[in-house]
Amino acid sequence: MPTATMIGRRPTPPLLFALAFLGPALLKIAGGVGLALASSDAAPDGSTPPELVADDAVTAPHVGEYIAETGFYQSIELEGNGEPLYATRSEYQEIRVVDSEYYGKILVLDGVVQLTERDADSYNEMMAHIPMMAVREPKKVLVIGGGDGYVLSEVLKHPFVVHVDHVDLDGEVVKVCRDHFSWGKAWDDPRATLHIADGAAFVRNAPDETYDVIIQDSSDPWTWGDDGEVVDLPSGVLYSKDHFGNLLRILKPGGALNFQAETFNIPSDLEGISEWRKLVLGLGFESARYGSLTISSYPTGQIGFLLCQKPGDDDAPNREAIQKRWDEMVRVGNGTTYYQPKLQTSSFDLPLWVEKSIYFNDKVKSHLSDEF
Repeated sequence: MPTATMIGRRPTPPLLFALAFLGPALLKIAGGVGLALASSDAAPDGSTPPELVADDAVTAPHVGEYIAETGFYQSIELEGNGEPLYATRSEYQEIRVVDSEYYGKILVLDGVVQLTERDADSYNEMMAHIPMMAVREPKKVLVIGGGDGYVLSEVLKHPFVVHVDHVDLDGEVVKVCRDHFSWGKAWDDPRATLHIADGAAFVRNAPDETYDVIIQDSSDPWTWGDDGEVVDLPSGVLYSKDHFGNLLRILKPGGALNFQAETFNIPSDLEGISEWRKLVLGLGFESARYGSLTISSYPTGQIGFLLCQKPGDDDAPNREAIQKRWDEMVRVGNGTTYYQPKLQTSSFDLPLWVEKSIYFNDKVKSHLSDEF
């Protein structure tokens, strides 16, 4: 089975069920009405939701997602009759680009929203700039997944970068995003080399101490079956002990790894964050900290990342150095819209209940200087 290193954030069945291009029904609830599933009287996990009442006035097509574990559902209304601007099917998944008045173009894979023009900056800028700014002079970078190219485009804003290897399994996603999104020209940069390949295999075969920064923007490692049992997904290998060990091996001393680490608002995800952190620290990473960001088009409006630092650099950037680098990026036209240097530290400040769950009573070591 090939490793799912393609762009992707969440699997479809059954923990997170995508309802694409459906008109919603109105859900009668105490004290008001809300959007609900429109296609069936049964929820994706087999449970029976509250009464669904069709309303002829609500006819606009939507793309939405349902989380059976928490009972949460949200959707985005699409323009016109919801017909996609582009649709195809690759060897691995269904790919659609649809349009919304507020969110702009939306990339949808297997019915699940991956990004929107409106708020893709938040996730992708944080995935890229947090680890890039954590390393003094990041010259060689590896991006695993992120086939839409947005993370790659943000990495290339850094003037120290001389080479980026971008590895993604699904070349069709890359092709679609080249044609339909403004950041699609990122692969034209001579510093970028695209590899349509299995991410785990690429990492296994990479030489020791090759990269200053590694960014892993991969799909989820598991979901839940109808029987309530965990179902491992192909991308699970990217969250395995062997894979994280190889990522540590191919990082240079003092290098940074940043990987997609789910939302703390879903109980199983929160457990996963804690387990991944313990795993990477046990392998030899010096620090592993969970950072949070807000993004309205993702379920619960929040998602995060784990920033992991390899031992070996006692001269990490301080506040002034990071501010200077960012100011220069802005000056030459490579600014950001979500990331700012303050987030280099404040994104790791978490609600108390989340911090207790992830860190217990650990003393969290900063990946930056003590000046923070």
